Amino acid sequence: MLSSSARRGAAVLLSAAVLTTLSACGAAPDTKTSGAADGAKNGAKPATATSVADFGSLEALVAAAQKEGKLNVIALPPDWANYGEIIKAFEAKYKIKVNSENPDASSSDEIAAVKSRKGQDRAPDVLDLGIAFARSGAGENLFAPYKVAAWDKIPAGQKDADGRWYNDYGGYVSIGCDAAKITNCPQTFADLLGPEYKGKVALNGNPTKSGSAFGGVYAAALANKGSFADIQPGIDFFGRLKKSGNFIPVESTPATVEKGETPISIDWDYLNAGYAEQFKGKGVDWKVAVPTDGVYAQFYSQAINKEAPNPAAARLWMEFLYSAEGQNLWLKGHARPVLLPVMTQDGTADKDAVTKLPQVQGTPSFPASTELDKAKATLAEKWDKALS
Repeated sequence: MLSSSARRGAAVLLSAAVLTTLSACGAAPDTKTSGAADGAKNGAKPATATSVADFGSLEALVAAAQKEGKLNVIALPPDWANYGEIIKAFEAKYKIKVNSENPDASSSDEIAAVKSRKGQDRAPDVLDLGIAFARSGAGENLFAPYKVAAWDKIPAGQKDADGRWYNDYGGYVSIGCDAAKITNCPQTFADLLGPEYKGKVALNGNPTKSGSAFGGVYAAALANKGSFADIQPGIDFFGRLKKSGNFIPVESTPATVEKGETPISIDWDYLNAGYAEQFKGKGVDWKVAVPTDGVYAQFYSQAINKEAPNPAAARLWMEFLYSAEGQNLWLKGHARPVLLPVMTQDGTADKDAVTKLPQVQGTPSFPASTELDKAKATLAEKWDKALS
């Protein structure tokens, strides 16, 4: 990430109401079957295991991961969708040390680390990526195929058929605003063009590198007669916003929000909702609105480095994230976990956390992979020119 909020690229987020029609047919890991404590069964190695079944049992996977003793992660800021608590919970549950490096890195930085540290003990074991980067990384054969126990519960459109990546949690593009400094907080992208917002509007990073900023531009495109196949109107919108003086080239982070440097921030709803809680009573009255003229939602994807130095721990991390415990920790951070519809059906979802999710009107639609690739290429070519 580029800061504790300047992250990633994206794919789709279906609301719980939409997804509750999906069936849940995934089986839980078999914790009773014995398995080799030092790796996968039948002589297979953790690095080639494609499911917990290859270890013989979840207990055997845990033993293999504990023998490695550590997990290398990157680009996971503790204030991003509750990652701080998620990491602590994993460490406490399995007694495995999580080495968290460069929490403010971007998705592109993650991919670069996988390539540049190939064969090194400090290479990242697992990745949390925007969907555009997950797809491109899979295309470059950087990720290990692995299907978590909850695989069948993840909608087909939200995972790679071979298990090289799968969506995990997400949210909607929103507008965060400090009502203590802004008299009338904007509710739509059209509102942002108002002269009263001069020098006050920021994005969470550069959209050519950061998925949250990428989503912000995509949402602006939808609000200005663009489409998933045409992100140019979103680029043009920010060009106008820059020329008017409203858009500022300051990356929105928790620190800039608290200091009042970015009183209006276009970011994921779970991050903006987190700021509202984090800075309550600190002179910041942070309000969150999902703009009705540009409803856009995205998931972030999980992947395992094909050359992970701690392959068993990497696979155990995935099992933890897609367990009810892990999914509810996303919910606690105001993010919408991919298994929420299934968990709502079976009663395992944290009901109190669900009630605290930012309200959204309408049902979003989602870009195809070819449209994401086109949008990414257009941003790379046009963004800097439009903002110059």
